[in-house]
Amino acid sequence: MTVVNKHTKIISAAIKVFAKKGFFTARISDIAKEAKVADGTIYIYFNNKHDILLSIFEEEIGKIFDKTQNLISLEKDPCRMLEIYTNQYLRAMKRNKNLGEVIHIELRQTNKLIKNYRRTKLRGYLNIIADIIRKGQDQGIFRTDIIPDVAKRIYFGSLDEVTRVWNISLETHYTVDEVSHQILTLFLSGIHQPTKSEN
Repeated sequence: MTVVNKHTKIISAAIKVFAKKGFFTARISDIAKEAKVADGTIYIYFNNKHDILLSIFEEEIGKIFDKTQNLISLEKDPCRMLEIYTNQYLRAMKRNKNLGEVIHIELRQTNKLIKNYRRTKLRGYLNIIADIIRKGQDQGIFRTDIIPDVAKRIYFGSLDEVTRVWNISLETHYTVDEVSHQILTLFLSGIHQPTKSEN
């Protein structure tokens, strides 16, 4: 097994273990067992559990971040950008519910750790929403009294809650497209700049 494959295998195993046992309860030996490697092998690639968790955010969120950024860069309409962001996130979380579990539960429990880790891709990923809102404000599409850095947390909180429900139940009665449409409709109706006829 190559170095890259072992690293990836450990990350995948850690996501499963953290999702099942929780970050603080999980042990390095649990991750090693899931990855089918010796305990000592973990320390070749990572310093400790915290290092593994940060790598999950950096690498796995990084993949979603990069794909979303690439797709958004092809668009000029902020509403369409927000739709792309929403669909990409919801589809990624539905494909990998263990990753969703780690993100929305462990992020809360280890908030101080993540906050102090300035390079995390999760921070940049959230900022995409704020950037989209600023673009909409510059174009006169979104209300200028909306604070982008507050709005990004409100919006991501909605996405987070949906994926939390998905993780509680293996089945959902709603498709990604249906959920995406509902979230976008509610959010955009609140931030859209009213037309003169509506004033």
